[in-house]
Amino acid sequence: MWIYILGTMLIVITMYLVIQAIRCHNAVKESRKTLTTYQAESVSLSYGNLTYVDKGVGEVILSVHGLFGGYDQAFDTCKDLSSDYRIIAPSRFGYVGSDILGSGTPGEQATAFVELLDRLKIEKVFLLGTSAGGSVSIRFALDYPHRTKGLILYCSGMHFSEKPHTYPEYAGPPAFLCNNFAMYVISPFFEPIMGMHPSTINSMLPIGDRKDGVILDASVTNPDMARNFENYHIESLQVPTLIFHAIDDKLVRYEDTLNALNRFPNCTFISFETGGHLMDGHAKEIETAVAKFIH
Repeated sequence: MWIYILGTMLIVITMYLVIQAIRCHNAVKESRKTLTTYQAESVSLSYGNLTYVDKGVGEVILSVHGLFGGYDQAFDTCKDLSSDYRIIAPSRFGYVGSDILGSGTPGEQATAFVELLDRLKIEKVFLLGTSAGGSVSIRFALDYPHRTKGLILYCSGMHFSEKPHTYPEYAGPPAFLCNNFAMYVISPFFEPIMGMHPSTINSMLPIGDRKDGVILDASVTNPDMARNFENYHIESLQVPTLIFHAIDDKLVRYEDTLNALNRFPNCTFISFETGGHLMDGHAKEIETAVAKFIH
């Protein structure tokens, strides 16, 4: 009896994995086609290549994507703003078409962005940092205030109110999960674990083109504000800040943002009861607030 049950379970699991493998293969093919629609450009900088999207006219927003991102996600974050502003949406270090400078620290990522802006003859920008891109955006605003008009943070990784006694040395998915099939198989669990719809996986593929960036973020970018707490003098920011966060965000604690708010001078904070990490359902409110902030 038990052998029959186990055999049936094995057949069902095998069929599920085969079906998921076929669906994953098709989804990866589709994601590669989608990437080509962004008309991204690559530029050779002093340390290697950086790939980015440059669309629109007007005030410049430099969009800094989060984990499992790339120029596609960086642009999609701002697509509702692209009719009114010029969007520069680069792939950060290790993501779709972008090489890594040095150890890939947030400071080095900010330096690479300055080199890109110099190449594009752009003097000053509004930084828009999403999730893991928040620490890079904060670092840019601290290191290059003369190149920054304002700082906008979307459910961003947040600085601490005081130096933590302990912190994770690796803050991200384990390397063995950073592949197309593994992430596709677990995508049905995105909702209960991360508060994201399973279809979010489609914006993460192809993961092979993002894996180096994911591991870099988990080991370097995400722990940086704790590891180098003393180097983040948030109170010395010389530009205004606009911070958005959803109370039900399962990836970045809302309480951490509340605790850090008083460190940001000239800060506007907008919270949402719902929407999760992606602040779903609030695009219009965000667009209106960003427009008011920029103007």
